[in-house]
Amino acid sequence: MINLAIVVLLSYIIGSIPTSIMLSRWLHGFDIRTKGSGNAGGTNVFRVLGWKSGVFVMAVDMGKGAIATALISRLFWDPSLPFYNRTPFDDFTVIQMICGGMAIVGHIWTVFAGFKGGKGIATGAGMLIGMAPTEFAISIGVFLLVFWAYKYVSLGSIAGAVAFPLSLFVRHNIFGDEIHSYKTLIVFSLSVAILLVYSHRQNIKRLIEGTEKKITGFAGKKAEEPKTPS
Repeated sequence: MINLAIVVLLSYIIGSIPTSIMLSRWLHGFDIRTKGSGNAGGTNVFRVLGWKSGVFVMAVDMGKGAIATALISRLFWDPSLPFYNRTPFDDFTVIQMICGGMAIVGHIWTVFAGFKGGKGIATGAGMLIGMAPTEFAISIGVFLLVFWAYKYVSLGSIAGAVAFPLSLFVRHNIFGDEIHSYKTLIVFSLSVAILLVYSHRQNIKRLIEGTEKKITGFAGKKAEEPKTPS
Protein backbone atom coordinates (compact mmCIF):
# COMPACT_ATOMS: atom_id res chain seq x y z
CA MET A 1 0.00 0.00 0.00
CA ILE A 2 2.89 2.38 0.76
CA ASN A 3 4.41 1.78 -2.67
CA LEU A 4 1.06 2.49 -4.33
CA ALA A 5 0.72 5.70 -2.32
CA ILE A 6 4.19 6.76 -3.50
CA VAL A 7 3.44 6.33 -7.23
CA VAL A 8 0.06 8.04 -6.80
CA LEU A 9 1.72 10.99 -5.06
CA LEU A 10 4.49 11.23 -7.65
CA SER A 11 1.94 11.15 -10.48
CA TYR A 12 -0.03 13.93 -8.83
CA ILE A 13 3.13 16.01 -8.38
CA ILE A 14 4.29 15.59 -12.00
CA GLY A 15 0.79 16.49 -13.14
CA SER A 16 0.81 19.53 -10.88
CA ILE A 17 3.81 21.16 -12.58
CA PRO A 18 2.20 24.45 -13.79
CA THR A 19 3.80 24.70 -17.23
CA SER A 20 1.92 27.76 -18.45
CA ILE A 21 2.39 29.69 -15.19
CA MET A 22 6.12 28.99 -15.15
CA LEU A 23 6.50 29.99 -18.81
CA SER A 24 4.57 33.24 -18.45
CA ARG A 25 6.40 34.26 -15.27
CA TRP A 26 9.91 33.38 -16.43
CA LEU A 27 9.70 34.74 -19.97
CA HIS A 28 7.09 37.49 -19.71
CA GLY A 29 7.03 38.55 -16.05
CA PHE A 30 3.35 37.90 -15.31
CA ASP A 31 1.05 35.09 -14.24
CA ILE A 32 -0.93 33.76 -17.22
CA ARG A 33 -3.98 33.55 -14.91
CA THR A 34 -4.13 37.36 -14.84
CA LYS A 35 -4.62 37.55 -18.61
CA GLY A 36 -7.15 36.33 -21.12
CA SER A 37 -9.66 33.90 -19.62
CA GLY A 38 -7.67 33.60 -16.38
CA ASN A 39 -7.06 29.88 -16.94
CA ALA A 40 -3.65 28.21 -16.63
CA GLY A 41 -4.08 25.90 -19.61
CA GLY A 42 -2.69 25.77 -23.11
CA THR A 43 -5.79 27.40 -24.64
CA ASN A 44 -5.24 30.61 -22.72
CA VAL A 45 -1.54 30.54 -23.64
CA PHE A 46 -2.60 30.39 -27.30
CA ARG A 47 -4.75 33.48 -26.80
CA VAL A 48 -2.28 35.55 -24.80
CA LEU A 49 1.22 34.47 -25.86
CA GLY A 50 0.66 33.10 -29.37
CA TRP A 51 0.63 29.70 -31.02
CA LYS A 52 4.30 28.81 -30.46
CA SER A 53 4.00 29.14 -26.68
CA GLY A 54 0.64 27.39 -26.83
CA VAL A 55 2.04 24.39 -28.69
CA PHE A 56 4.99 24.19 -26.28
CA VAL A 57 2.76 24.25 -23.19
CA MET A 58 0.39 21.65 -24.61
CA ALA A 59 3.28 19.37 -25.58
CA VAL A 60 4.79 19.55 -22.08
CA ASP A 61 1.40 19.02 -20.45
CA MET A 62 0.84 16.00 -22.68
CA GLY A 63 4.23 14.71 -21.60
CA LYS A 64 3.16 14.87 -17.96
CA GLY A 65 0.39 12.38 -18.62
CA ALA A 66 2.69 10.15 -20.66
CA ILE A 67 5.42 10.18 -17.99
CA ALA A 68 2.98 9.29 -15.22
CA THR A 69 1.47 6.45 -17.27
CA ALA A 70 4.62 5.01 -18.85
CA LEU A 71 7.37 5.75 -16.30
CA ILE A 72 6.10 6.54 -12.81
CA SER A 73 3.75 3.56 -12.94
CA ARG A 74 6.80 1.28 -13.30
CA LEU A 75 8.02 2.34 -9.86
CA PHE A 76 5.23 0.18 -8.46
CA TRP A 77 7.37 -2.89 -7.93
CA ASP A 78 4.93 -4.92 -5.79
CA PRO A 79 4.00 -8.24 -7.43
CA SER A 80 0.27 -7.64 -6.86
CA LEU A 81 -2.18 -4.87 -6.06
CA PRO A 82 -3.09 -4.19 -2.41
CA PHE A 83 -6.74 -4.69 -3.37
CA TYR A 84 -8.69 -7.25 -5.41
CA ASN A 85 -8.45 -6.50 -9.12
CA ARG A 86 -11.94 -6.98 -10.54
CA THR A 87 -11.03 -5.65 -13.98
CA PRO A 88 -9.93 -7.77 -16.96
CA PHE A 89 -6.75 -5.69 -17.10
CA ASP A 90 -3.53 -6.94 -15.59
CA ASP A 91 -2.37 -5.26 -12.39
CA PHE A 92 0.21 -3.07 -14.13
CA THR A 93 -2.37 -1.62 -16.54
CA VAL A 94 -4.57 -0.75 -13.56
CA ILE A 95 -1.60 1.06 -12.00
CA GLN A 96 -1.08 2.94 -15.27
CA MET A 97 -4.71 4.08 -15.19
CA ILE A 98 -4.39 5.23 -11.58
CA CYS A 99 -1.15 7.12 -12.27
CA GLY A 100 -2.49 8.74 -15.43
CA GLY A 101 -5.69 9.75 -13.66
CA MET A 102 -3.75 11.32 -10.81
CA ALA A 103 -1.64 13.32 -13.28
CA ILE A 104 -4.86 14.76 -14.72
CA VAL A 105 -6.11 15.60 -11.23
CA GLY A 106 -2.77 17.27 -10.48
CA HIS A 107 -2.98 19.37 -13.65
CA ILE A 108 -6.51 20.57 -12.88
CA TRP A 109 -5.91 21.12 -9.15
CA THR A 110 -2.18 21.89 -8.96
CA VAL A 111 -0.66 22.04 -5.49
CA PHE A 112 1.94 24.53 -6.78
CA ALA A 113 -0.55 27.23 -7.77
CA GLY A 114 -3.33 27.33 -5.20
CA PHE A 115 -5.12 24.28 -6.68
CA LYS A 116 -6.12 26.31 -9.74
CA GLY A 117 -4.64 24.82 -12.89
CA GLY A 118 -5.67 23.96 -16.43
CA LYS A 119 -8.44 21.83 -17.89
CA GLY A 120 -6.52 18.56 -18.19
CA ILE A 121 -7.12 17.85 -21.89
CA ALA A 122 -3.44 17.68 -22.93
CA THR A 123 -2.45 15.66 -19.84
CA GLY A 124 -5.32 13.28 -20.46
CA ALA A 125 -4.23 12.91 -24.08
CA GLY A 126 -0.73 11.94 -22.98
CA MET A 127 -2.16 9.22 -20.75
CA LEU A 128 -4.37 7.77 -23.46
CA ILE A 129 -1.80 7.63 -26.29
CA GLY A 130 -0.33 4.33 -25.16
CA MET A 131 -3.59 2.79 -23.97
CA ALA A 132 -5.82 3.17 -27.04
CA PRO A 133 -3.97 4.69 -30.02
CA THR A 134 -6.83 4.24 -32.52
CA GLU A 135 -9.34 6.07 -30.34
CA PHE A 136 -6.76 8.70 -29.49
CA ALA A 137 -6.14 9.35 -33.19
CA ILE A 138 -9.90 9.69 -33.75
CA SER A 139 -10.15 12.14 -30.83
CA ILE A 140 -7.31 14.25 -32.24
CA GLY A 141 -9.02 14.27 -35.62
CA VAL A 142 -12.31 15.40 -34.05
CA PHE A 143 -10.51 18.12 -32.09
CA LEU A 144 -8.76 19.47 -35.21
CA LEU A 145 -11.95 19.35 -37.29
CA VAL A 146 -14.07 21.17 -34.69
CA PHE A 147 -11.34 23.71 -34.01
CA TRP A 148 -10.82 24.36 -37.73
CA ALA A 149 -14.55 24.84 -38.23
CA TYR A 150 -15.34 27.03 -35.20
CA LYS A 151 -11.94 28.39 -33.96
CA TYR A 152 -12.75 27.48 -30.34
CA VAL A 153 -10.02 25.41 -28.66
CA SER A 154 -12.36 24.70 -25.75
CA LEU A 155 -15.10 23.36 -28.03
CA GLY A 156 -12.59 21.21 -29.90
CA SER A 157 -11.22 19.87 -26.61
CA ILE A 158 -14.70 18.97 -25.33
CA ALA A 159 -15.56 17.29 -28.64
CA GLY A 160 -12.29 15.34 -28.59
CA ALA A 161 -12.86 14.19 -25.01
CA VAL A 162 -16.35 12.92 -25.84
CA ALA A 163 -15.16 11.32 -29.09
CA PHE A 164 -12.84 8.91 -27.28
CA PRO A 165 -15.42 6.76 -25.44
CA LEU A 166 -17.92 7.28 -28.26
CA SER A 167 -15.48 5.85 -30.82
CA LEU A 168 -14.87 2.88 -28.53
CA PHE A 169 -18.61 2.24 -28.36
CA VAL A 170 -19.13 2.57 -32.11
CA ARG A 171 -16.17 0.34 -33.02
CA HIS A 172 -17.17 -2.41 -30.62
CA ASN A 173 -20.97 -2.37 -30.83
CA ILE A 174 -21.67 -1.19 -34.38
CA PHE A 175 -18.67 -2.29 -36.44
CA GLY A 176 -18.07 -5.39 -34.32
CA ASP A 177 -14.36 -4.78 -33.73
CA GLU A 178 -12.89 -6.82 -30.91
CA ILE A 179 -11.37 -4.42 -28.35
CA HIS A 180 -9.38 -5.95 -25.53
CA SER A 181 -10.94 -5.22 -22.13
CA TYR A 182 -13.63 -3.12 -23.78
CA LYS A 183 -15.96 -2.88 -20.76
CA THR A 184 -13.28 -1.63 -18.41
CA LEU A 185 -11.73 0.72 -20.96
CA ILE A 186 -15.02 2.39 -21.87
CA VAL A 187 -15.92 2.95 -18.20
CA PHE A 188 -12.47 4.41 -17.60
CA SER A 189 -12.56 6.63 -20.70
CA LEU A 190 -16.08 7.82 -19.83
CA SER A 191 -14.82 8.81 -16.38
CA VAL A 192 -11.93 10.75 -17.92
CA ALA A 193 -14.24 12.43 -20.45
CA ILE A 194 -16.70 13.46 -17.71
CA LEU A 195 -13.85 14.92 -15.63
CA LEU A 196 -12.49 16.89 -18.61
CA VAL A 197 -15.93 18.18 -19.63
CA TYR A 198 -16.55 19.20 -16.01
CA SER A 199 -13.26 21.12 -15.98
CA HIS A 200 -14.58 23.05 -19.02
CA ARG A 201 -17.88 24.03 -17.40
CA GLN A 202 -17.06 27.76 -17.49
CA ASN A 203 -16.10 27.48 -21.16
CA ILE A 204 -19.40 25.73 -21.89
CA LYS A 205 -21.23 28.57 -20.15
CA ARG A 206 -19.36 31.16 -22.24
CA LEU A 207 -19.99 29.17 -25.43
CA ILE A 208 -23.73 29.20 -24.71
CA GLU A 209 -23.62 32.92 -23.90
CA GLY A 210 -21.54 33.68 -26.99
CA THR A 211 -18.68 35.23 -25.00
CA GLU A 212 -16.02 32.53 -25.49
CA LYS A 213 -12.93 33.88 -27.26
CA LYS A 214 -11.93 32.46 -30.64
CA ILE A 215 -8.37 31.87 -31.82
CA THR A 216 -8.05 33.18 -35.34
CA GLY A 217 -4.35 33.94 -35.89
CA PHE A 218 -1.30 31.68 -36.00
CA ALA A 219 1.42 34.03 -37.16
CA GLY A 220 3.16 34.12 -33.80
CA LYS A 221 1.51 37.38 -32.85
CA LYS A 222 0.37 37.74 -29.28
CA ALA A 223 -3.36 37.86 -28.97
CA GLU A 224 -4.01 39.13 -25.48
CA GLU A 225 -7.68 39.36 -24.59
CA PRO A 226 -9.36 41.19 -21.72
CA LYS A 227 -9.87 38.95 -18.75
CA THR A 228 -13.31 37.41 -18.53
CA PRO A 229 -14.96 35.88 -15.46
CA SER A 230 -13.96 32.26 -14.85
